[in-house]
Amino acid sequence: MAQQKQIIFHIDVNSAYLSWTALEKLKTGSGIDLRTIPSIIGGDEKSRHGVVLAKSIPAKKYGIQTGEPVAAALRKCPGLVMEPPDHKLYRRYSRAMIKLLSEEFSPELEQVSIDECYMDFTSVSHRYASPEEAAGLIRDRIFESFGFTVNVGISTVKVLAKMASDFEKPGKVHTLYPEEIAVKMWPLPVSDLFMVGRRSASKLESLGLRTIGDLARSDPSFLTTHFKRHGKLMWEYANGIDPSPVVTVKQEAKGVGSSTTLSEDVTDAARAKEILYSLAESVAGRLQSAGQLAGTITVEIKYFDFTKASHQTQALSPVNSADEICRLACSLFDELWDGRPVRLLGIRSSRLTAEDGPVQLSIFDLPAAPAAPKRQAPSGPSPEKPKPAGPSPEKLKKLDAAMDKIRRKYGENAVHRGT
Repeated sequence: MAQQKQIIFHIDVNSAYLSWTALEKLKTGSGIDLRTIPSIIGGDEKSRHGVVLAKSIPAKKYGIQTGEPVAAALRKCPGLVMEPPDHKLYRRYSRAMIKLLSEEFSPELEQVSIDECYMDFTSVSHRYASPEEAAGLIRDRIFESFGFTVNVGISTVKVLAKMASDFEKPGKVHTLYPEEIAVKMWPLPVSDLFMVGRRSASKLESLGLRTIGDLARSDPSFLTTHFKRHGKLMWEYANGIDPSPVVTVKQEAKGVGSSTTLSEDVTDAARAKEILYSLAESVAGRLQSAGQLAGTITVEIKYFDFTKASHQTQALSPVNSADEICRLACSLFDELWDGRPVRLLGIRSSRLTAEDGPVQLSIFDLPAAPAAPKRQAPSGPSPEKPKPAGPSPEKLKKLDAAMDKIRRKYGENAVHRGT
């Protein structure tokens, strides 16, 4: 019996922040739909200096871009309408959409941001005449229920579904199956490929790779020479290669994480690692309070242009100390960071196990066998004294617990480690 072909949807809200703000204003009696006029959702003036978080289609015609300063957007369009963000409102709309999708279509959802998610449609595909029909039903059902539009991308892997949902907007359904890559994706500029930021795109263009097709047909070893691991990832995505599964909401929730949006973009690795250490302490404290150990650590980066990247690794044996979590996170950061300014950093732990449960140790956790005593030489310089051993894992755990207790009592800034 032939194996059923995997089908994955990527569901993306069109101009989410602006759409949701517009709907709420219409509910409260505003006669103007922000989606029909040049308008933006602006950033927090105090901490982010008025960054454009979302824009209407009419505003896009003025050349206004997400991520640019509000002041620059106002120069392009003096009559631009600006509304502040309401993240509480956005979370409410997001939760309602995910609830509808999981209850009426499929619970196999992976929410990757407040306004987008993947759905593994494979197990429920037999209920519908075609994936395209089902995607159209999803689009229409969301609009009927809430009043905002979504794009739905369809493919056999996540990256192609994501690329398909970015085709013509708003309220559209698009397919990008592997056999359609050459026609639909390869002619696009390399900057349109998922996970290719502005700096990477500029560098690729300087190397003569201007379209996604150019990138797909290039030598992977040439790309890794110039971009390290990110080069291989870009080549794989350009060829539609993405083995990552849809991780369901329930599985994703089984973890402890901490992230921070930075008041200023970070461009220095040392500063980023200081922030990672602070996040590692927060994650470690919560794991220890819950009596849990983490088997997997994930680092998340959001760049200045709002593109995102993440990478994960398995610990040799489950961990809940700040030092070990930070060590793994910094190693992941070194592999992941492509040099662009960083807006947000996060650490997430998953594959949790009980602290008092059985733990699979690695060979590095085993005590070293005592060395055989060396015979004392009859003459010559005295042997070197053995170097003092570092603190034991038990002492590190007690230190973490003590620092966590101090912070709970006197505040997060009451005590800091030396770096």
